Amino acid sequence: MPFRRRQQVVTVGGALVAATLALAACSSSSSSTTPPASSSSDSSSAPAAGSSSSSAALSGTLNGSGSTFQLTFQQTALAQFKSVQSGVTVNYAGGGSGKGRTDLASGVVNFAGSDSPIPATETANFKGKTVLYFPVLIGPITMAYNLPGLSKPLQLDPTTIANIFDGKITSWNNPAIAADNPGVSLPSTPVTIAVRSDSSGTTQNFSLFLTKAAPSAWTLGSSSIIKWPASARAGSGNSGVAQTVKNTAGAIGYVDYSTAKAANLTTASVKNQAGSYVAPSADSASAAAAGVTVAPDLTFHAVWGTGANAYPITYQTWVLVFEQQPDANTAAMLKAYIGYLLGPGQQLLSQLGYAPLPSSIDQQATAQLDKITG
Repeated sequence: MPFRRRQQVVTVGGALVAATLALAACSSSSSSTTPPASSSSDSSSAPAAGSSSSSAALSGTLNGSGSTFQLTFQQTALAQFKSVQSGVTVNYAGGGSGKGRTDLASGVVNFAGSDSPIPATETANFKGKTVLYFPVLIGPITMAYNLPGLSKPLQLDPTTIANIFDGKITSWNNPAIAADNPGVSLPSTPVTIAVRSDSSGTTQNFSLFLTKAAPSAWTLGSSSIIKWPASARAGSGNSGVAQTVKNTAGAIGYVDYSTAKAANLTTASVKNQAGSYVAPSADSASAAAAGVTVAPDLTFHAVWGTGANAYPITYQTWVLVFEQQPDANTAAMLKAYIGYLLGPGQQLLSQLGYAPLPSSIDQQATAQLDKITG
């Protein structure tokens, strides 16, 4: 079955994790369709204030959209959540972090997945409402490439990466790539850069890495949408970039680790702050996140982390919700589901190619659940 990552609405019953993992790797055609408007029970059916929303029986529907980085995790977690709250249906659509934030601001969804905080240019869309950030996982952004026949996987310096994606390096036997890979015979194959076409938290964090790690070489700034060189090939979602890399000889793209693994892509080791070339993995992502500084609203970034074992292009993702919900039942369902992501859901992450949150961040996020009110 060819690799196609799911980006449409997912509504799952009591499926097992194994079945959900199979869906994540072999799914139907990509779409960024927004899920239907939520339906929830009357607030009188919600648990009383102070009761445990995770143990009380709840009923209704939650809809979310956004980050494709957390898509596989959402697919798996919402299936398993059914065993905890059989009366709650959770839908999650991809579409990219920017779409998730837009859908949340317009009231189309109950929660959004976003790999970056709300940018200043979008703040007015939320009309003064307080948005809560719940970090749910971390993971690497890989440098996935299609260059068969090499004697060993590539190593890439941040400056080399910056010059590749800025369009300055156009062939694989460029001296800068050769200097990163002594003893490796490199072909003269043209370089094709694969990038995101949608408003993307992966793009935001990848470009943030380049501004921090190669400031003198990177000239395109950091944003969820970048004006790439005209020769770039754009795809929708992490799966779209992965598909471009997989189908294009000489291509290189920035793809989250879980998607790259599912697509069987080859990935490069990247030079970190300590001068070590580190391969992307859940462990190297955890090492990068160990020393992050967390703001009071639980925003942070894990790119260009310190430590000899830190993978330097590690990023994070949040579930965003409004602090004030329209009714107590919706608030209770959100608390229960996000609490599941922060609790039992963390145990699902390693098998999916992600890394769990550092315990201190997970504890802060769990404590913040009480801020969600109806």
